[in-house]
Amino acid sequence: MSSRRVITAFASVMIVLTAVYYAFPGWHMAIWTAIGTASALAVAVGVARNRPRQRLPWLLLSVGIFAFAMGDTTYLFLTEVLGHPQPFPSLADLIYLGFFFPLAAAGMIGLARTRASRDRASLLDALALTVGLGLLSWLFLIDPYVRADDLTWVQKAISIAYPLFDVLVLAILARLVISMRLTPSVLLMAIGGVGLLVADVLYGLSRLGFGASWLMGGPIDLGWIVFYAAWGGAALHPSMVALTDPRVPGRASLTVRRVVLLALSTLIAPTVLIVQAIRGHDRYVGVSALVAALMFLLVLARLYGAVSGYRGVVARERALREAGAALVSASDVGEVTDAVQAAVSRLLPAGFAHRVVLAVGEPGPDRAATPAGIRFVYTASLGPDLARRLGHIEVAARCPLVVTHRTAGNPYLGTLLVAADETTLASLREAIEVLASQAALALDRIGLAWEITQRRSQEYFRTLVQNNSDVILILDGGDLIRYASPSAGAMFGADPLPGTPVLDLLDPSSRRVARRMLNLLRTGERGTTQDDWVAIGVDGARVQVEASCRDLRADPTVGGLVLTLRDVTERRRLEQELTHRAFHDSLTGLANRVLFHDRVEQALGRAARNGTMVGVLFIDLDDFKVINDTMGHACGDELLVAASQRLTAELAAGATAARLGGDEFAALVEDARDPEEVELVAQRVVAAFGKPYLIGDSVLNGPASIGIATTAEAIDGDDLLRQADLALYVAKGAGKGQWRRYQAALHNQVLDRLELRAELDQAIADRSFVLQYQPIVDLRTGAGIGLESLVRWQHPTRGLLAPGRFIDVAEESGLIVPIGDWVIEQALTDAAAWCGTVAPGDSPYVSINVSARQFRDPGFVDRVLERLSTAGLPADRLVLEITETLLLGDDERVRHDLVRLRQAGIRVAIDDFGTGYSSLSYLRKVPADVLKIEKSFIDAVASHPQQRALVEGILRLAHTLGLTVVAEGIEEEADRDALVAAGCRYGQGYLYYRPMNHPDVLRWLADAQVAA
Repeated sequence: MSSRRVITAFASVMIVLTAVYYAFPGWHMAIWTAIGTASALAVAVGVARNRPRQRLPWLLLSVGIFAFAMGDTTYLFLTEVLGHPQPFPSLADLIYLGFFFPLAAAGMIGLARTRASRDRASLLDALALTVGLGLLSWLFLIDPYVRADDLTWVQKAISIAYPLFDVLVLAILARLVISMRLTPSVLLMAIGGVGLLVADVLYGLSRLGFGASWLMGGPIDLGWIVFYAAWGGAALHPSMVALTDPRVPGRASLTVRRVVLLALSTLIAPTVLIVQAIRGHDRYVGVSALVAALMFLLVLARLYGAVSGYRGVVARERALREAGAALVSASDVGEVTDAVQAAVSRLLPAGFAHRVVLAVGEPGPDRAATPAGIRFVYTASLGPDLARRLGHIEVAARCPLVVTHRTAGNPYLGTLLVAADETTLASLREAIEVLASQAALALDRIGLAWEITQRRSQEYFRTLVQNNSDVILILDGGDLIRYASPSAGAMFGADPLPGTPVLDLLDPSSRRVARRMLNLLRTGERGTTQDDWVAIGVDGARVQVEASCRDLRADPTVGGLVLTLRDVTERRRLEQELTHRAFHDSLTGLANRVLFHDRVEQALGRAARNGTMVGVLFIDLDDFKVINDTMGHACGDELLVAASQRLTAELAAGATAARLGGDEFAALVEDARDPEEVELVAQRVVAAFGKPYLIGDSVLNGPASIGIATTAEAIDGDDLLRQADLALYVAKGAGKGQWRRYQAALHNQVLDRLELRAELDQAIADRSFVLQYQPIVDLRTGAGIGLESLVRWQHPTRGLLAPGRFIDVAEESGLIVPIGDWVIEQALTDAAAWCGTVAPGDSPYVSINVSARQFRDPGFVDRVLERLSTAGLPADRLVLEITETLLLGDDERVRHDLVRLRQAGIRVAIDDFGTGYSSLSYLRKVPADVLKIEKSFIDAVASHPQQRALVEGILRLAHTLGLTVVAEGIEEEADRDALVAAGCRYGQGYLYYRPMNHPDVLRWLADAQVAA
């Protein structure tokens, strides 16, 4: 149903209800309730139909009107049904004052603030009118109630509240009418407010004894009926959305009507004073003087607002002048946009949220339909792209970029959009319009300059063609050359003569492709073609050319095919080289990660078609970082090249080897029948990498760990690579030179290892480690001479963990350094304690393991010496055990630190001798005191002659070099006897003692003293 029909129906209902109300006095209560309820429903229906921007003020008015109707119904019920003669105060007064007044006031204030929250001039004018009329209300309504002796203070307060509310309604309505265009909704709101005001005043005067007494169904009720009908109609009319919708306000001006109204308002107080003086009364002199003073202050505020407005105008003019200067110097659209944005930032208060978009070149109307002036719009209505660029601020000012008096073309160049607070945009309306006109002129100037540049460039075209290095040929219908640019001589050695077939200039391998390309142009299947050909250049050299051909037979100035040939020989060579580098490792020449991933995807496709299996090997060189750091990057690069050659040699034809980065390699195995075939490849690669490398003059070991994954477990390429990576992680955790194939259980192992890594951080902070000590004894007598410190982790849930469970994780993460520092500090403290329990010279030494990473940590030697001094332990009672990995390469800093330790009296032991990288020659060069033979050499030394001969050789060499030898891991008496027979004096192992805690060490030392 249209709005007109709805309003007509509502008006008809209100007229019928009014007629029935006056025609049937017995139905007064029911009809009056129906009139008020109809008005409240009309407001609610208007909100639902018209969907204003702010619904809350209208909904408050709807509920307030309904409360007003309920107050009237309550009053009628008390008087006509219960028979109370004019009850005052009553429940109806509570409804009026407690519900209707607050709700109606809140709704009207909400409408007023939505439309003109910063229009101070309108606010001051409305206050002036309100103060003037408020004085009259005081004289004729409020003051009589105050002076009434027959009323209690409660009755006086309630009686005064009614005219005060009327004054508030008058103030709000005055502000709405003054600050807004008189739309039907505004006019109806004003009529309804006047009706309410007139009815309340007449009712109040009747209560005071002025005029006829109020009777139900009398003429005073018409004022309230007008209030109900007008406010309901205002909400139903579509113009009600204008009260809250964004709209460019009209230019503030003092019309004659407004000046007369303000003059009359300001004259009310002086008139009252004059009348009082004539009558000789001074009752209202004080109130009138106060109102006059308020009027004076309002006038001053109005003048101050005018001065502030003038200052704002001056500031805006300054900002616009600066923007004009910036726009004059702008040379492109980007600079114009920057200048406009800077100008808007200067026009707005500092830090004020806003967005500026200069939409240039958007489809616009023709000249006759060019929009004029600025409009306020919702940003959501501008489309998602513009709304996003405007920061989704609700309201934006939209001003067209129009060049007036343009002689040619569409004067509409685009749109300037400024999103900000609506009231702020309203104050900058004229400035935005001026800025838009300046931006339009700047854009028009830039466009004209571009056109001039284009015309000048055309004048240079012929010169450019004549001096262009590209060869330009014009061909006739038989592919004969009709024109050749001068650059053809440089490419072909001589200028092609007119009439020469163009195919004669090409290599035979390109003639068929060229003929097909030219035929496609002539048949119209293509308008432009481009391809690479091979031409015959100077002295018969092959020249790669990029051929571009365009059909310009319809152009009367050309009348043929235009063929452009560009020499791209060098560029194609560089492209091929770059392509090879993009997909191959520059050091080893193997495929890189990108090419390997592509090969994997291709292999998976082939395997899916022929039913075979694909396997991936991830290969990582163990301890490559140590070799690279100690022997130099050049040596490391040679090792990588040698490893890549071994990897390629072990793979079958068709397999792909790749270097993924650093010391990581990969291999792709195709056409495998089962996982065992892939495992055999991994075994061969592990064996090949396990052989020593001859790098320069050095022999290096470069074992590798391998992770295997096959399509038996993986579902796609990414899954296959991820599984291989997990398997490699597990293989490295199992030790050096190992391979592991991915299985579902491996995933849990990796997660467990990662969890252990996270818990290790907390363990260091909580100092959750303990030390145990294993005695080192004289193999002949069994007497203890020292103790080796062994770290254990007291895990909160896993119990006591041996080093094998967490040391590898600590090495990988670098946490071995803080753990090792704690071990040294605690071991020195314990050793100092047990030294105090035995006779001087009889205390056993303490032997502490130091990792290569910990030893290389800056300041390691200084920390050891400092903690040794703090503990008070003699230096000769400390032995530091290092691994052969630390001795790899000629690292002078390592040698210098070892010498410092030995000069301080600390002994150095080489732990796990024979399992690392060092050769026997290191024993002569490295400053060491003790040689510890690893357990694998000790096991079965009594039963295997070769093992025994090897141990005897190590012992003889060590004795020759003056090194003390300690055998590790002695568990059998036969092995001990064989070691004693071979000349080994010291050892340790479970045959003698298991690791013990510090208290057990003290008891062991005490027992040893008693036994002695």
